[in-house]
Amino acid sequence: MSEVERLRHTGAHILAQAVKRLFHSVRLAIGPPIENGFYYDFEVEHPFSEEDLKKIEEEMRKIVEADYPVEQVYLDRAEAEKILQNEPFKQELLKEIPDEKVSFYRDGEFIDLCRGPHVSRTGEVKFFKILGTAGAYWRGDERRPMLQRIYGTAFFTQEELEQYLRLQEEAAKRDHRKLGKELELFTFFPDEAGAGLVFYLPRGVVFRRILEEINIQEHLKRGYIQVMTPHLMKIHLWETSGHLENYRDNMFIIQEPRASESEGVAEQYAVKPMNCPAHILLYKSKRRSYRELPMRIYELGTVYRFERGGTMHGLMRVRGFTQDDAHIFCSLSDLEKEIQGVLEFTFYLLKIFGFRWELALKGRPQLSMGEEFIWEHSEKALRNALESLHLLYDYYPRDGAFYGPKIDIILKDALGRDWQGPTVQVDFNLPQRFQLIFVNAEDREEQPVIIHRACWGSLERFIGILIEHYGGRFPLWLSPVQIRVLPIADRHQAYANQVALHLQKKGLRVETDNRNQTLPYKIREGQKEKIPYLLVIGNREMEQNTVSVRSREEGDMGSMSLEQFYTSIQKNLSYKEEESGA
Repeated sequence: MSEVERLRHTGAHILAQAVKRLFHSVRLAIGPPIENGFYYDFEVEHPFSEEDLKKIEEEMRKIVEADYPVEQVYLDRAEAEKILQNEPFKQELLKEIPDEKVSFYRDGEFIDLCRGPHVSRTGEVKFFKILGTAGAYWRGDERRPMLQRIYGTAFFTQEELEQYLRLQEEAAKRDHRKLGKELELFTFFPDEAGAGLVFYLPRGVVFRRILEEINIQEHLKRGYIQVMTPHLMKIHLWETSGHLENYRDNMFIIQEPRASESEGVAEQYAVKPMNCPAHILLYKSKRRSYRELPMRIYELGTVYRFERGGTMHGLMRVRGFTQDDAHIFCSLSDLEKEIQGVLEFTFYLLKIFGFRWELALKGRPQLSMGEEFIWEHSEKALRNALESLHLLYDYYPRDGAFYGPKIDIILKDALGRDWQGPTVQVDFNLPQRFQLIFVNAEDREEQPVIIHRACWGSLERFIGILIEHYGGRFPLWLSPVQIRVLPIADRHQAYANQVALHLQKKGLRVETDNRNQTLPYKIREGQKEKIPYLLVIGNREMEQNTVSVRSREEGDMGSMSLEQFYTSIQKNLSYKEEESGA
């Protein structure tokens, strides 16, 4: 554990100590350090209020000022059980500890079951802040009690803390859930339609279609063939693929409403959580030759996964989402070259938005299928592809998919935050399970390898990331509404409509604000909705056949003809790679 993690771990204990002082009836759960902070979970009779959080923070400051020594003590099991007799969650954890002597940490009057490590004194946690609360199920299981989680953070200096809090304030302004509502991009109807199911509003559809068109165009340039496959398929297909055995808890399984006439039994179907079995069926639909490989099957495929209620978060984690999903069927000799091609293609698609990224190679998880030598061969191919492109990466030996190792690409947005994004996976297992073959140059049958890959990953998640990355201030080519025309009075509406129609014929996305509102109001609304250009129409503009241009980025640009205006923005109407890199 790093020094800052030790500091934050102690911060979590000080938080629990303060809560126990103020609210004697609470039950303690766990309080680990996390990235950028810490939290502690409590079972409470009533949720903590904002006023409660202020009192808790004040009490924490008293504990810090007291500068208690933080001491590790080892207690025998009987004494540990006695101390924890009123802490059911701690008792559960205690039962899982095999040691006769159990580690606790004590500071002042507070003692907690903990392996550590911590800093040596509470006085070291000088620069901290309580951030807020959220609900959390005990051990992440929705069948277990709902707890109240308090989040906090701690740093070694006041400057670091203030910088982090400024970043959090900016992140709150960029929250895609807030901006999605303000910009009228998407919404949810959890009670009426179900949790984690996205409804795109008209502007959101435009935004998504722009991304889809880029995605399709760039895939077709690189020899991918686009397909569409069903949303549900018979259960036996998922038995063959291994999903039923390894992924069933995340799948929606449905029954036919009546038995088929021929067999007299009702079939079971699964709504697809992944696209790979469908693409495999298309590959198997005819005998394949080495001349057809590599075969790159691509789909903007919508899938459905049963995400637990407490894990869903706006667009970032939903139950129904679309992937820019592809499966490359290739020979073993072409494997590394195809992985390199996938990585280079993915980097190109990310540079369009100015992202930076980091790479992670992930090996065989505990829940997996296939022989060990297959996993070793697959991982070696991924590693060789990374190293042949001279790319730096972290290695996580147990974090791959259940059917194969993978490379994950972690995006870094404009605020420097990390987001799980694209993935590249090598799979020898599914070709074996589905008995895939092709006829090689020696006229012998050979098994292909499958590369599973998604360059943007979930389109929903990617849209959420883009909203926060840009803070809703999308570049002109990506903005759902590029221009809004603002007539000052009713007599200016006819000319304003002509201006809008002229620009629409050039392919621009234009709205006219004909509401009976003042010009300052219309301008404020346009700025709030982050429209790139507002064109003001008044008497002078009508007389001179011009428009008065207000730019989101440059402010008042003065009066100009429509052709001058169009020429000034033309270079920003199509996407291009922005300054970026790994």
